Amino acid sequence: MKRLSKKQMWIFAIGQLGWSMLGGIISAWLVSFYLPTKDATNPQFFSGTELPFYTIIMPGLIIGGFLTVLGLITALCRVWDAISDPLVANLSDNSKNKKGRRIPFMRFAAIPFAVVTILVFMAPSLFNGGTEPTGWNVAWVAVMLVLFYTFMTIYCTPYNALISEFGKTQEDRMNISTYISLTYFAGTLLAYTPFVYAKFFQGAVGYYWSYVISFVPLVIIACVAMLIPTFLLKETDFVEAKPAHSNAFKSLGKTFKNKDFRIFAGSDIMYWVGLTLFQTGLPFFVKVSMGLDEFYVMVFMGAMTVLSACFYPFVTSFVKKFGKKKLVIAGFLGLALAYLITAMINIIKFIPGIVYGILICVIAAFPMALLGIIPQSIVADVAEADSIQTGEKREGMFFAARTFAMKFGQSIAMLVFTSLAIIGSAASREELMKSNDISATPTGLMIVGFVAVAFCILGAVILFFYNEKKVMKTIAKEGDEVFLAAAEKDKMPGEKE
Repeated sequence: MKRLSKKQMWIFAIGQLGWSMLGGIISAWLVSFYLPTKDATNPQFFSGTELPFYTIIMPGLIIGGFLTVLGLITALCRVWDAISDPLVANLSDNSKNKKGRRIPFMRFAAIPFAVVTILVFMAPSLFNGGTEPTGWNVAWVAVMLVLFYTFMTIYCTPYNALISEFGKTQEDRMNISTYISLTYFAGTLLAYTPFVYAKFFQGAVGYYWSYVISFVPLVIIACVAMLIPTFLLKETDFVEAKPAHSNAFKSLGKTFKNKDFRIFAGSDIMYWVGLTLFQTGLPFFVKVSMGLDEFYVMVFMGAMTVLSACFYPFVTSFVKKFGKKKLVIAGFLGLALAYLITAMINIIKFIPGIVYGILICVIAAFPMALLGIIPQSIVADVAEADSIQTGEKREGMFFAARTFAMKFGQSIAMLVFTSLAIIGSAASREELMKSNDISATPTGLMIVGFVAVAFCILGAVILFFYNEKKVMKTIAKEGDEVFLAAAEKDKMPGEKE
């Protein structure tokens, strides 16, 4: 079978640009759109007329006065994911389509995935000028988010499985992981651009519609990007598509019998919790903690992305020298340091907010490069090792499990953020349960920062038990000698020199 050229790897990576834009819109905007901060930088307008502060989803605390409606909606999505992720993976692994096991699913999902992303933000109240949250709005967002994550699974699970199948060598696998990491962060950055230009529409169409309109061109670009690899790459030229012939939940069970994958998945959940806490909280950290205009959300995100990209050319060289496991652990600890500084904004207040923003960008850039590239390659390694050991090619199921870990981590982050960010409000918890005012507070955001630190450290501790040496020995091919030599340096707990 053919190997992908560098040009074809970039074509494949464009698909990641598309779906990361859609995922970034949800991560960056779901909370700030439906639970906007009550401050001078975020006036509420509708049809050009200033109205009292309101939200269109009741943000009141429920279940013990701790969890929020929005947080519970995302938790509901994870229940559905537990069913849909393995089903989609199994359908892809078992597919007998002449065009391949992966690309037909991606082509089917791209357009509805994009459309549903916009629909998430078009709750019924926006069409009738209502200013009060209703149960219909809650139901709408719940249904649309379930559909959003379903189509994300249908596109992303087959897409990610191709990383292992297209990556014939460790060099190819690292190159693909690097390219898709670049397009991932580029897509995420683009998802933040409405912070810059949405305000130009607010006087004419109101606060909420200004953002909905701003999402439209992003969604169109994302849709086109997701379709590009499905039409320009012929899967069967590069992959021998052999159906797995396995039952969905038996296949999932076999996947989690793999000890190294269980360890990686546990660590990966911690990564996605920490990353999503930061992405979701960034607008609040900038406006509430730093006291800056929301324009700086885009400035800091852009600076962090550009700085991180500067490290990308060196990551493969670092992997050859240190191995993947050590670098991911280092990435976790570096990200924990950035989050610690974020938490300190509300403790050491004499330092200007913009200085904190610059410091966070500089410190987080290198860890984000490591964590953006290497974990995808580790999943591909584990999936290939498992196929060698079992004789079953179930790459789709391994990447479905990683997709679930991503969405599960994001869900936990939504629950944590929406519940903790309001701690320290002047209102009592009983009043908050009855009120629409649930704005983030400096104290709450400080706690969110410390919680993010804890998740990152826990992720590093869990990954310490991943046996990189065993996996790399199983999959080593001609040309992988340098990568194998680096993995040989991995020492497991209790292992003698």
